[in-house]
Formats: sequence, structure tokens, C-alpha cells
Amino acid sequence: MKAAQHTTLSALATRYDTFFIDQFGVLRDDEGAYPGANAALRHLKALGKSVIILSNSGRSGEYNAQRLVKLGFDRAGFDHFLTSGDVAYSILADETAQKACATRCLTISSGNDRNLAERLGFESTEDAKDADIVIISGSEAERIPLSAYRDRLRPAAERGVLCYCTNPDRHKLVAGGGTAPGAGSIAHAYEALGGPVRWFGKPHPAIYQHAQSLISSTSADRILCIGDSIEHDIVGAGSADLASCLVRTGILAGMSESELALICDTQGACPDFLMPGLTV
Repeated sequence: MKAAQHTTLSALATRYDTFFIDQFGVLRDDEGAYPGANAALRHLKALGKSVIILSNSGRSGEYNAQRLVKLGFDRAGFDHFLTSGDVAYSILADETAQKACATRCLTISSGNDRNLAERLGFESTEDAKDADIVIISGSEAERIPLSAYRDRLRPAAERGVLCYCTNPDRHKLVAGGGTAPGAGSIAHAYEALGGPVRWFGKPHPAIYQHAQSLISSTSADRILCIGDSIEHDIVGAGSADLASCLVRTGILAGMSESELALICDTQGACPDFLMPGLTV
């Protein structure tokens, strides 16, 4: 694997015109904004750059944008907020519009969020035995063990009920600086039980295609993806033939460079650049 180049945001701004920036682990954690992150977004916009927040969130981009503003971010600091939930809705709305029968949906989420199911017109159910569709958009594994999710989902998985996972992240940041299994881990458990899963979000290609459609005037070689996860942000950028930068905040913050190199070898992807964090 090639060695990533240590760099700064100012240096990157001389090489790239559009920035796809991850949310959790780059701009914020579960408790609030990272120091300097808002100033970094404003710096890019002052230079005339396009900034798209690209997040593996099952909720809408508008919901997430409002949440960032409440944390002290300036709305003028980014052009678009695109989530895996937005991409899932965009794709599934066309597919499900042709179905005349009611669809009963079991949603696994955080904060009892059923936004995608409601937007698609699904009827909600709490029982996997009754579900025609499963949506996994979030995790509360910091307080609910993964084994409990397996037990709850098993009846649907054993019947081969299709699952839409709108947040592929295997791990999530939690209060106090720790991590817990994310929605992606629950979806992988569903697959292990025999259930089929359709994935939306990084590292899968549709979210990058949607993001690029928002800035169609920018060539791919002038786009940089910034994230904190090799498995999702760096692999996804590479699969989309886009340059990438790994920040040392977030999910891999405590790892040494030798440990990062091992993950890169395992995932078959390495960032083009490294930064300590998203700061000017």
C-alpha cells in the first residue's frame, strides 16, 4: 500500500474545488462539535469551494443540517447535506410507487425514528413475524446488546424478509468518547441470520453518484473526500475514483500509523492524505 501524505486543509484547498466531508468523527462526536470544525468549513467557503456533508445517517440531510446548526455550525458553511437516508428514499420511492398493497415495516433506529418508512408510505409494525420489510437506520447498542437485536430480528431473517440498511457504519461514537456497534453491525447480524440486506451509504456507490450530481460542473479529479473511517470513507472514495483524506479524529483516533496501515491492507484501500483533524 502507498504511504499517505501528511498535509493541511490549506494545502488541500489549492488542489481541490469540491469537498465531500463526513459528519460524525470529522465535524462532531456524540457530544458536540470538534474545535475548529466550523471555522474550517467557513474557510473553504471563503475560498469559493463547494462543500457537501456526506453522512451515513438514516435521517434526512435537512434534519442533520438543522442539528449541526444547533451545535453552532453556520449553515453558510456547506452547500448541501446528503445522507444515506436521502439516497435510500430517492431510489426506493420510485421502486415502491408501483406497489398497490400495504407494506408492513419493522424499523430499527435510534430515537424511535421511522422517517424513511413514513415517507415511503409503509405501515409500521413492532413484530418481526409480521414484517414485509425491515429498515435498519440506527442503533442504540450502547444500551441494547447486539444479542437482543438478533433475537428481535430473527423471525424476519429466517423468512428471508428484505432489509434496507440506511446506515452501514459498523461502529458509532457514544458519549464519553467510546464506541458501540452501529446500524451496520446490526445489519451484518441480520445477514448472518440468513436475511438479505440492501445497503445504502458509504462505501456503496449510489451516495457518491448522488453527491456528484449536485456539483456536475466539477471534474472528479478536483473532488476530495474527507472522513475518519477507512472501511467507509476511504474505501468508498477509492471505489468512486475520488481522492481521500483520513482525519485522526473519530473512530480511529487512538490507532497508531502502523495499525492504520494494517487496516488499509485488510480493506485494500489507503487514503491519499492524512490530517490530525479538520482545522484551518
